[in-house]
Amino acid sequence: MVIVGCPGQGSQTEGFLIPWLEQIVEFKMELEKLSEASGLDLVRLGSSASELEIKDTAIAQPLIVASSIAGFRAGLGNTPISGVLGHSVGEFAAAAIAGILSDDEAITLVKIRGEAMARAAKAEKTSMAAILGGESGEIQSKLDELGLSIANYNGSGQVVAAGLSSDILRLIENPPERSRVIELKVAGAFHTHFMDSAVPELSQAAAKMKPKDPEIAIWSNVDGQLVNSGQDFLDSLVRQVSSPVRWDACMESLPTEPFTFVELPPAGALAGMVKRAVSTASPVALRKPIDLEKVPA
Repeated sequence: MVIVGCPGQGSQTEGFLIPWLEQIVEFKMELEKLSEASGLDLVRLGSSASELEIKDTAIAQPLIVASSIAGFRAGLGNTPISGVLGHSVGEFAAAAIAGILSDDEAITLVKIRGEAMARAAKAEKTSMAAILGGESGEIQSKLDELGLSIANYNGSGQVVAAGLSSDILRLIENPPERSRVIELKVAGAFHTHFMDSAVPELSQAAAKMKPKDPEIAIWSNVDGQLVNSGQDFLDSLVRQVSSPVRWDACMESLPTEPFTFVELPPAGALAGMVKRAVSTASPVALRKPIDLEKVPA
């Protein structure tokens, strides 16, 4: 059994798509199709654009989703898939893979999402930071003290805090006991009230879509549960803009029998979390095309 994972924002790095573009012709073809749908040169962005450029929320979100969709179509198109789930913006790629949205619909919506969230992020200087380790009560107490919120519950002793950049800096300088704090490569306090202004625009765009019910199992970041209705999943994508990501709950809902968890590019973070938290999973991170050889036939 193979379950696919679609990564979220912050997983991109400068030039991360170069090996995929150079070694898999079908990958480049898929990315070019998505470039046309998004109005962005995703080939250039994934190969020669600077780290600063691809950190821009309006660029990062469609780039990451397109990378996952292209990686799936070109690398796993003939592999039987039992389920799919995404982390944050990765849920748009998951929706396409599950058949809820077409690839073009997913990339169109995520481009609107990225632009709307980028505008919301400019209203106030905000950011996010991962907290590794520590005791949950102490972490919450520290965040309350600093006026920060938990945006992502990632499981395995990791949460992501979000809020004003000045407060994130204070958190980094004075972390909760027995924890380590790492600022993320994002430009806003995503999945918090700071993104409220982005919700109406995405909601209006989503209302024009005609989602289909999923063809394979798909889990939602809202509560980690399986979703059988395409419309319900689309609605949850809109809500997730300003509400926490429950990746921990998603992992808790994964199968109790052995399965292979394949993380699409830009891969690494999700496979690591699943390896630590899900004993029945055998994670494979598709960092480069050669990693496709690790996926069972």
